[in-house]
Amino acid sequence: MRLNLRQIEVFRAIMITGSISGAARLLSVSQPAISRLLAYTEDRLALRLFERVRGRVQPTPEARRLFQEVDQVHQGVVRVNELAEELRERGTGSVRIVASPSVGQTLVPDAIARLRERFPDLRVEFEVLTILEIIAKVVAGRADLGVSILPVDEPTLDMEVLTEGRLMVIMPRDHALARLRVVRPADLEPYPLIGFGPQTPYGDVVGRALALKSAPLRISTVVRFTPVACAMVRAGAGVAVVDEFVLRGRTWPELVSRPLAPKTRVRAHLLTPRFEPLSRTANAFVAILRGLVPSPPASPGEEFEAGT
Repeated sequence: MRLNLRQIEVFRAIMITGSISGAARLLSVSQPAISRLLAYTEDRLALRLFERVRGRVQPTPEARRLFQEVDQVHQGVVRVNELAEELRERGTGSVRIVASPSVGQTLVPDAIARLRERFPDLRVEFEVLTILEIIAKVVAGRADLGVSILPVDEPTLDMEVLTEGRLMVIMPRDHALARLRVVRPADLEPYPLIGFGPQTPYGDVVGRALALKSAPLRISTVVRFTPVACAMVRAGAGVAVVDEFVLRGRTWPELVSRPLAPKTRVRAHLLTPRFEPLSRTANAFVAILRGLVPSPPASPGEEFEAGT
């Protein structure tokens, strides 16, 4: 028979206190419970561990020999518990985050920076990926959570809407479109358009928002990620339609943006495993992320929603 941790704990308490009653007080359990577990342990070990002498228990030579090993095991358990408490308090460990390029530009980094202020010893692994790559990583357990611009329908993931934005048209400050208050798809026809592949989920969203009855808009340059589209516009290669999350902060001071009309709503979504709890540090990151963005407003029916 092998001793389990509870039997080790009871045996050690009896050795330290020298009595059944003392062990019961030390462990905050009843004396009969201690006596029953001791009898069971001796029976299964086929060893006499204690002799009853004048109301007290005296350890046998076998018990004294066992105690040397048991005490080392107990001290090891204590160290494990102390380390676990330290990890909880200091956040030592790691958290793995994957995100869409737009929210990965500033929103997620801002949240990570605040998380590191709270847990300075924390290791953070952060990747910017496509929506399909984000889903695959979180589902496979190779990422703790994901933040996506597009909604997902995956039975093993929970999805929470974090906040809402809209599609914007971006251009250099001296561009003719900068004089407009809002930009409609027809306004873009004379200009080179930096777009996204029509076979990608994000490209499909932008393509539907820019659909014209007369003819499709001509895309002069195809890119994969929204930050790349912003960089192309900054370089003078054309104009682009991106979500407003990529424009957060002062990342692109050389560019101006105008709302695309009619309004196309885009949302940032939190993706977490449905059947696995988040770690303490991952939960802390989620709380920080929620605090950085406004709650999504009620959805007006006449507006187009990306991803639907």
